Amino acid sequence: MGIIVEDTDSVGQLNALLHEYGAYIIGRMGIPYREKGIHVVSIAIDAPQDTIAALSGKIGGLPGISVKTAYSNVTGDD
Repeated sequence: MGIIVEDTDSVGQLNALLHEYGAYIIGRMGIPYREKGIHVVSIAIDAPQDTIAALSGKIGGLPGISVKTAYSNVTGDD
């Protein structure tokens, strides 16, 4: 999941959502892009597709935050 934060007033709500879904999050990396005044956040998540879609939709509804999600074809049936 790739997240762009343009409005830092929404960071508290973003962090609350990520905490709520924390059991599914494998890793998280945030990079401040000071020259452009934005923050780039990358989230690796292992969850059912509907859970990922729900989180993405909630994040996308936050003001000043954009999100894109990429899915892998790897399943847990190993």
